[in-house]
Amino acid sequence: MANQYYKSFEELPVMLTIPQVASVLSISRAGAYELAHSKNFPSMLIGSRIVVPKDRLLAWVDSKVSERV
Repeated sequence: MANQYYKSFEELPVMLTIPQVASVLSISRAGAYELAHSKNFPSMLIGSRIVVPKDRLLAWVDSKVSERV
């Protein structure tokens, strides 16, 4: 899958795949899978696919930024 670039949060699909999460966060696909399996990351299984709701991803990013302040 080619890297996808999004210009705004509104362009993202409601549910992101792990490769899309990797693209959005500018991390490797392997890093995104590792993140998806971590305890506090907002991923979920639909069948055998791991997906991330975009609103929860934004909330997770906001919480991580708040931790650093």
